[in-house]
Parts: sequence; structure tokens; C-alpha cells
Amino acid sequence: MMTKTLTKSLGLTATMAIAGALAFSPANAAGGGEHHIVHQAWSFGGMFGLYDKEQLQRGFRVYKEVCSDCHGLSRVYFRNLVEPGGPEFAEEAVKSLAAEWPNQITDGPNDEGAMFQRPARLSDRILGPYKNEKEARASQNGALPPDLSLMTRARNTHNNAPWYSHVFLMARDVFTGYQEGGANYLYALLTGYHEAPDSVKVADGMNYNVAFPGNQIAMPNVLDGGPVDYADGQEGYDGPKSSLEQNARDVTAFLAWAADPSLNERKKIGWLVMLYLLITTMLLYFGKRRLWSKFH
Repeated sequence: MMTKTLTKSLGLTATMAIAGALAFSPANAAGGGEHHIVHQAWSFGGMFGLYDKEQLQRGFRVYKEVCSDCHGLSRVYFRNLVEPGGPEFAEEAVKSLAAEWPNQITDGPNDEGAMFQRPARLSDRILGPYKNEKEARASQNGALPPDLSLMTRARNTHNNAPWYSHVFLMARDVFTGYQEGGANYLYALLTGYHEAPDSVKVADGMNYNVAFPGNQIAMPNVLDGGPVDYADGQEGYDGPKSSLEQNARDVTAFLAWAADPSLNERKKIGWLVMLYLLITTMLLYFGKRRLWSKFH
């Protein structure tokens, strides 16, 4: 009886611990006054998630009108904006976009042996405004605007939950296929600009951001000039209303695609492989039963 009671008690304790860990939200995970970055619901998150073409188109517009003034996408080509699984713009529209892109391409040598500047083509990379690192730092008071191609893969979130709950939080992400920590961080960064508290002295040329490690970042609040108007020049637009938060969410989704452009195709192939393995397993099982039934 005592053993049964002890077993029941231990089982209840374990269940409560697991439930508490799984329910442990980033909102109450903060420790020591640190800002915690919450899990966002992304269309491309999890095992079944896929990119939303319309959101990627809006996100590219935010990148073009706001982010491209300082940041490039050197691993993304203009032709990628046309390909399936991405923004899927019309090819002619992207050709015009590339030809009008402010950062021209250095090409050559020509017949005289000289290098020359030409408009971008579909086969060219989406370059930033600066020719090299020194020019970028000189224009940004010593700060270097990073290339954004892999930003959502190069960054991630840090969890300050108690050590004993980490295994359960990790298990939650594993079983749900959630790997969007970089997107969560970038969205939190873009929406994390606030007035610094009285106890914090912000250094010259820095800005207070609750999501950035150390809370002081050289990049200003680039979305503070007002939201990018999605409906402007788009006849019959019926998408989400433009706002700073929506701009941040959309450009984060676009940069997530830039870092992992094959996600849609990869997930579709993955599910086909899983279906193939399931059918193969069933055929092998029934084949084994039929073969070995002769020996019984």
C-alpha cells in the first residue's frame, strides 16, 4: 500500500513538473531584469509551416524602402524573388526593379580593359549601398551594418528559465519542429526600442533596445519614421493594415526566407519521404509475417 502511494505521489509530482515546464512561457521566464523574447506564431514555423507569399512580398517592400539604405542581401539574387517558394514576383517586374536598383554592379573588364558600372540583372546579387567595409563604417560612425542574408540563422534567443525546465522546453520545440528563434529575436529587436530608464545612461550614438544584449545598439529605430504603407500604389489591396509591428513581422518573415529559401520545397519533400517510409515499413512488416508464417 505504501509503495503504491509513493509511486502515485512521484507520478503526480513528475506530471506537475512536466506540465509546469511545458507551460513555462517566456513572459514569466525572465530573470534578473532581462527582457525575454516570446515565441511568435509564424506561418513558416513548425513541421507544417510554409511561407506566405503575400507576407514575403510585403516584407521585401519594407526591406527595399527601409533596410536597403544600410544593409545588403549578398546571398540573395534578384532571380530568387521570382522563384517558387519565395515572394514570387512577376519576372518582368523584378527585371525592372533590378535595372532601377540604386547600387549598380561593377563589371568588366571591357574591350579596353577597364572595369565599368552597369544596372543589375536577374542574375546579380542584391547588394547593399556600400562598396566595402571601410566605406560602411565611415558612413555609420564606426558601426558596420551586417549583411542580412543569413541574419535569422545567425541569431537566436537565450532562455533564462530554471535549468531543470530546459529539457522540457527543448522537447517542446523538438516535437513541434519549432526552429524560429532567430526570427523571434529579429522581430523583438525591431519592436524593442524604448525610452531608456533613468538608471541607464545611453552612450553617444547608441539607442536603447530591450531585446539587444546589453540594451544599447548603434542601429536607430529604422521603423520609427512611420509604417510602410502597403496599400500605396496597389489597387485593390486587401491585406493587413500597415503598422510598425506589422512591418517588423513582415520584414522578419522575408529575411527568414532569405536565410532558408528552400523551406517550402524541403518540407513538402520531407512529408513525401515520411509517407514513403511508412508504406515501406508496412510492406516489410506484412512481407515478414508472410515469409516466417511457414515456420510456425
